[in-house]
Amino acid sequence: MTSLLAISASPSAGSRTAALTAHLVRLLAEAGFRTGHVRVRDLPAAELLAGRAESAVLREALDAVAAADGVVVASPVYNAAYSGLLKAFLDVLPRSGLAGKTVLPVMTGGSLAHALAPDYALRPVLTALGARYVVRGAFVLDGAIEPLDGGPPRVAPDAAPRLEQAVADFLAALPPEVSGGLPAAGRSGAGALARR
Repeated sequence: MTSLLAISASPSAGSRTAALTAHLVRLLAEAGFRTGHVRVRDLPAAELLAGRAESAVLREALDAVAAADGVVVASPVYNAAYSGLLKAFLDVLPRSGLAGKTVLPVMTGGSLAHALAPDYALRPVLTALGARYVVRGAFVLDGAIEPLDGGPPRVAPDAAPRLEQAVADFLAALPPEVSGGLPAAGRSGAGALARR
Protein backbone atom coordinates (compact mmCIF):
# COMPACT_ATOMS: atom_id res chain seq x y z
CA MET A 1 0.00 0.00 0.00
CA THR A 2 1.26 3.46 -0.84
CA SER A 3 2.81 5.33 2.06
CA LEU A 4 2.58 9.10 2.32
CA LEU A 5 4.56 10.99 4.92
CA ALA A 6 4.10 14.52 6.21
CA ILE A 7 6.95 16.45 7.79
CA SER A 8 6.09 19.52 9.86
CA ALA A 9 8.89 21.78 11.01
CA SER A 10 7.70 24.53 13.31
CA PRO A 11 9.53 25.06 16.60
CA SER A 12 6.34 26.33 18.26
CA ALA A 13 4.41 24.08 20.66
CA GLY A 14 1.07 25.51 19.53
CA SER A 15 2.03 25.50 15.87
CA ARG A 16 -0.60 26.25 13.25
CA THR A 17 1.73 24.60 10.74
CA ALA A 18 1.63 21.32 12.70
CA ALA A 19 -2.16 21.64 13.04
CA LEU A 20 -2.50 22.19 9.30
CA THR A 21 -0.20 19.24 8.61
CA ALA A 22 -2.35 17.02 10.85
CA HIS A 23 -5.36 18.17 8.80
CA LEU A 24 -3.56 17.17 5.57
CA VAL A 25 -2.60 13.79 7.03
CA ARG A 26 -6.27 13.21 7.87
CA LEU A 27 -7.33 14.10 4.29
CA LEU A 28 -4.77 11.69 2.86
CA ALA A 29 -5.80 8.89 5.24
CA GLU A 30 -9.46 9.43 4.31
CA ALA A 31 -8.45 9.05 0.65
CA GLY A 32 -7.21 5.53 1.43
CA PHE A 33 -3.49 6.05 1.94
CA ARG A 34 -1.21 4.80 4.71
CA THR A 35 0.10 7.97 6.35
CA GLY A 36 2.68 9.13 8.84
CA HIS A 37 3.64 12.47 10.39
CA VAL A 38 7.15 13.43 11.48
CA ARG A 39 7.09 16.46 13.78
CA VAL A 40 10.67 17.69 13.60
CA ARG A 41 10.14 19.65 16.83
CA ASP A 42 9.84 16.32 18.66
CA LEU A 43 13.19 14.98 17.45
CA PRO A 44 16.16 15.29 19.84
CA ALA A 45 17.73 18.69 19.16
CA ALA A 46 21.31 17.68 20.01
CA GLU A 47 21.31 14.78 17.55
CA LEU A 48 19.53 16.81 14.88
CA LEU A 49 21.88 19.80 15.08
CA ALA A 50 24.94 17.55 15.20
CA GLY A 51 23.67 15.62 12.17
CA ARG A 52 23.83 12.28 14.00
CA ALA A 53 21.84 10.26 11.48
CA GLU A 54 22.79 7.07 13.33
CA SER A 55 20.76 8.17 16.40
CA ALA A 56 17.86 5.73 16.86
CA VAL A 57 15.14 8.41 16.86
CA LEU A 58 16.60 10.25 13.85
CA ARG A 59 17.14 6.95 12.05
CA GLU A 60 13.44 6.13 12.51
CA ALA A 61 12.41 9.49 10.99
CA LEU A 62 14.88 9.12 8.10
CA ASP A 63 13.69 5.57 7.44
CA ALA A 64 10.10 6.86 7.30
CA VAL A 65 11.15 9.36 4.62
CA ALA A 66 12.99 6.64 2.69
CA ALA A 67 9.95 4.33 2.78
CA ALA A 68 7.42 6.97 1.67
CA ASP A 69 6.17 7.20 -1.91
CA GLY A 70 5.12 10.81 -1.45
CA VAL A 71 6.09 13.48 1.07
CA VAL A 72 4.34 16.63 2.30
CA VAL A 73 6.90 19.13 3.64
CA ALA A 74 5.38 21.87 5.81
CA SER A 75 7.04 24.87 7.43
CA PRO A 76 6.13 28.32 8.67
CA VAL A 77 7.65 31.22 6.77
CA TYR A 78 10.57 32.72 8.70
CA ASN A 79 12.42 35.68 7.18
CA ALA A 80 10.97 34.90 3.73
CA ALA A 81 12.25 31.30 3.88
CA TYR A 82 11.49 28.00 5.60
CA SER A 83 12.31 27.37 9.25
CA GLY A 84 15.81 26.59 10.52
CA LEU A 85 14.32 23.47 12.08
CA LEU A 86 13.35 22.20 8.64
CA LYS A 87 16.80 23.11 7.30
CA ALA A 88 18.41 21.06 10.08
CA PHE A 89 16.26 18.03 9.22
CA LEU A 90 16.79 18.32 5.47
CA ASP A 91 20.54 18.56 6.11
CA VAL A 92 20.45 15.14 7.80
CA LEU A 93 18.77 13.50 4.80
CA PRO A 94 21.10 11.80 2.33
CA ARG A 95 21.94 13.84 -0.80
CA SER A 96 19.27 11.92 -2.75
CA GLY A 97 16.90 11.59 0.22
CA LEU A 98 13.80 12.44 -1.83
CA ALA A 99 14.78 10.52 -4.98
CA GLY A 100 11.79 9.06 -6.79
CA LYS A 101 9.29 10.81 -4.53
CA THR A 102 6.45 13.18 -5.28
CA VAL A 103 6.60 16.15 -2.90
CA LEU A 104 4.07 18.78 -1.84
CA PRO A 105 5.59 21.90 -0.23
CA VAL A 106 3.24 23.67 2.21
CA MET A 107 3.98 26.88 4.09
CA THR A 108 2.07 29.04 6.54
CA GLY A 109 2.58 32.71 7.28
CA GLY A 110 1.04 35.92 8.48
CA SER A 111 0.95 37.82 5.19
CA LEU A 112 0.07 37.17 1.57
CA ALA A 113 3.40 38.81 0.75
CA HIS A 114 4.86 35.33 1.36
CA ALA A 115 2.39 33.46 -0.85
CA LEU A 116 5.12 32.39 -3.29
CA ALA A 117 7.48 31.14 -0.56
CA PRO A 118 6.67 27.43 -1.08
CA ASP A 119 7.87 27.69 -4.67
CA TYR A 120 10.75 30.14 -4.47
CA ALA A 121 12.14 29.17 -1.03
CA LEU A 122 11.29 25.49 -0.55
CA ARG A 123 11.06 24.00 -4.05
CA PRO A 124 14.80 24.43 -4.89
CA VAL A 125 16.02 22.45 -1.86
CA LEU A 126 13.42 19.71 -2.42
CA THR A 127 14.53 19.44 -6.03
CA ALA A 128 18.19 19.35 -4.97
CA LEU A 129 17.37 16.37 -2.74
CA GLY A 130 16.30 14.45 -5.84
CA ALA A 131 12.50 14.70 -5.68
CA ARG A 132 10.95 13.09 -8.75
CA TYR A 133 8.29 15.78 -8.92
CA VAL A 134 7.55 18.79 -6.71
CA VAL A 135 3.94 19.88 -7.20
CA ARG A 136 2.90 23.52 -6.99
CA GLY A 137 3.20 24.58 -3.37
CA ALA A 138 0.38 25.63 -1.07
CA PHE A 139 0.49 28.73 1.14
CA VAL A 140 -2.04 29.18 3.94
CA LEU A 141 -2.41 32.27 6.10
CA ASP A 142 -2.01 31.65 9.84
CA GLY A 143 -5.38 33.27 10.43
CA ALA A 144 -7.07 30.68 8.20
CA ILE A 145 -6.06 27.83 10.55
CA GLU A 146 -7.92 27.41 13.81
CA PRO A 147 -6.37 24.67 15.94
CA LEU A 148 -8.92 22.77 17.99
CA ASP A 149 -8.03 21.10 21.28
CA GLY A 150 -8.26 17.36 20.84
CA GLY A 151 -9.74 17.53 17.34
CA PRO A 152 -8.84 18.35 13.76
CA PRO A 153 -8.19 22.02 13.03
CA ARG A 154 -10.67 24.15 11.19
CA VAL A 155 -9.48 25.65 7.90
CA ALA A 156 -11.21 28.85 6.77
CA PRO A 157 -13.69 28.32 3.91
CA ASP A 158 -11.71 30.59 1.57
CA ALA A 159 -8.48 28.60 2.14
CA ALA A 160 -9.93 25.07 2.09
CA PRO A 161 -10.52 24.75 -1.70
CA ARG A 162 -6.95 25.84 -2.57
CA LEU A 163 -5.52 23.46 -0.01
CA GLU A 164 -7.66 20.56 -1.20
CA GLN A 165 -6.67 21.28 -4.80
CA ALA A 166 -3.00 21.16 -3.80
CA VAL A 167 -3.60 17.76 -2.16
CA ALA A 168 -5.50 16.55 -5.24
CA ASP A 169 -2.61 17.64 -7.49
CA PHE A 170 -0.17 15.85 -5.16
CA LEU A 171 -2.14 12.60 -5.36
CA ALA A 172 -2.53 12.88 -9.12
CA ALA A 173 1.25 13.34 -9.49
CA LEU A 174 2.11 10.05 -7.78
CA PRO A 175 3.70 7.72 -10.33
CA PRO A 176 1.31 5.27 -12.03
CA GLU A 177 3.21 2.25 -10.71
CA VAL A 178 2.52 3.58 -7.21
CA SER A 179 -1.06 4.80 -7.58
CA GLY A 180 -2.09 1.85 -9.79
CA GLY A 181 -1.96 -0.55 -6.88
CA LEU A 182 -4.04 1.56 -4.54
CA PRO A 183 -7.44 0.65 -3.18
CA ALA A 184 -10.35 2.33 -4.98
CA ALA A 185 -10.52 5.09 -2.36
CA GLY A 186 -6.89 5.99 -3.00
CA ARG A 187 -7.22 6.02 -6.79
CA SER A 188 -10.27 8.26 -6.69
CA GLY A 189 -9.03 10.38 -3.81
CA ALA A 190 -7.63 13.17 -5.97
CA GLY A 191 -10.89 13.77 -7.78
CA ALA A 192 -12.92 13.50 -4.60
CA LEU A 193 -10.76 16.07 -2.84
CA ALA A 194 -10.92 18.44 -5.78
CA ARG A 195 -14.73 18.27 -5.81
CA ARG A 196 -15.19 18.99 -2.07
